[in-house]
Amino acid sequence: MNGTFTTISVVETMEKLALSYNKLMEKAKAIPILESTESIIHWDMETKMPPKGIKLRSEQLAMLSRIEHKTITDSEIGALIERIENHKDYDTLDQIQKRNLYLMRKRYNEETKLPEELVVETARQQAITVDTWKKAKASKDFPMFKPELEKLINLKKKAADILMKVKHTATLYDALIDIYEPKMTAEAITRIFNELKKGLVSVIEKCQAAKKQPDASILQRNVPINIQRRISNSLARFIEYDVESEKAGGRIDETEHPFTTGYYDDVRITTHYYEKKFASSLFSVLHEGGHAIYDQILNPKWIYQPVGESCSLGFHESQSRFVENIVGRSREFWVYYLPKLKELTGNIFSDVDVDTIVFAVNQVKPSKIRIEADEVTYSLHVIIRFEIERDLMADKIEIAELPEVWNQKYEDYLGVDIQNDSEGVMQDTHWASGYYGYFPTYALGNIYSGQILAQIRKDIPNWKKQITKGNFHNIKQWLTKNVYRHANLYDPADLIEKIAGEHINARHFLEYLNEKYSRLYGF
Repeated sequence: MNGTFTTISVVETMEKLALSYNKLMEKAKAIPILESTESIIHWDMETKMPPKGIKLRSEQLAMLSRIEHKTITDSEIGALIERIENHKDYDTLDQIQKRNLYLMRKRYNEETKLPEELVVETARQQAITVDTWKKAKASKDFPMFKPELEKLINLKKKAADILMKVKHTATLYDALIDIYEPKMTAEAITRIFNELKKGLVSVIEKCQAAKKQPDASILQRNVPINIQRRISNSLARFIEYDVESEKAGGRIDETEHPFTTGYYDDVRITTHYYEKKFASSLFSVLHEGGHAIYDQILNPKWIYQPVGESCSLGFHESQSRFVENIVGRSREFWVYYLPKLKELTGNIFSDVDVDTIVFAVNQVKPSKIRIEADEVTYSLHVIIRFEIERDLMADKIEIAELPEVWNQKYEDYLGVDIQNDSEGVMQDTHWASGYYGYFPTYALGNIYSGQILAQIRKDIPNWKKQITKGNFHNIKQWLTKNVYRHANLYDPADLIEKIAGEHINARHFLEYLNEKYSRLYGF
């Protein structure tokens, strides 16, 4: 009788734990639904919204932020988390359940410390600052942008000061970095970037000194925008990003600054077409498409759960840079794709051979614009932004000094002369959008991609041969197994170690660059 009673009690206790966990996951489901709703409104703001709509849009975004904040900070969520954490059978939860609980606790602790009005005002100010940035960029007028930027930075510093205490970080900036790259610090990034910077400068100097130089003029040939749209669709087919069928989960639209947004079954990308710079949209579609297929193939069993999100923005960037550069700028890709490009463009590239276009799309040339930068110099653009953000958040730089600091770093690191603030400090949307701590993830993504490539070479020795035949599928399957399906089960430092068997380091990425560009430039 006693044993039966004990067994029933244990079962009832386990059932209560399961009920609490399932109720927490029901509440967690509302968060990605709200976030994905907000992302579509942002997408509309960048692609379809009429100019007059900005005031209404800022209020809509503020309202959604308020609802989202209330949802995340619901006291019942806190009670459920505490009940599960303190349950005597907590250890019976599996790895996925414990990870969900950890992620919910982290988010709840952070959000409950942020005042609702600060969250709402930040969302409202972000919309206004982005709108002002667009006008100021068009007018090359930083003073127009400065007042709204200052308001937003002050709001972000207030939030960082609160989050710093919750996250137990050493600096305000570390608290912001953690939003995008969990548990990464400015100190660690500085160390990794110093290693990266030294290697990049070496490759750049060798390329610039080489006698053999590419003819990049072929990339300036006029390609009508209607043809470029067909090129975009063909690239989407190559990476198996469906934008055309009745079951499509993606689409390609046009905007000033290419981006990807969405969640699982609705992930959209944008690009920008220039008639005399067709490669700009070609590579932006590959880049954003790399982001999109990652978002679409995150573990479908975990949809609406915290563990079902992407690992980090550094890992997100590793996927976009892998598709854009390691695949899209490879000789093997162009063996496959040049005949298709010629078919789509008629006589425009009829005289161009594979070696010519491969060398052209891999030209190493320091430039002013990050999104147009080549594969080697790109990370220096990111390092500049990281160093400025780090010092800005530490009050070592005043907002009024940003143009001067920016221009000096571009001269020192890349040897280019910035003529106006639109090609300088106002070229990116990130600071106007309040994404402080985001920029370093771009270069971290390059580093991760090098480590991922090293492992793919071991697991799929003939991967290059497969690309020459237009077969991206097997590589995508490898990425699905080793990257996509892990979603947010691990922090980024743990995931890269699981994939590559080592800590994050720039060695493999630098080896890849040296091997590739020594072959191209003959050094």
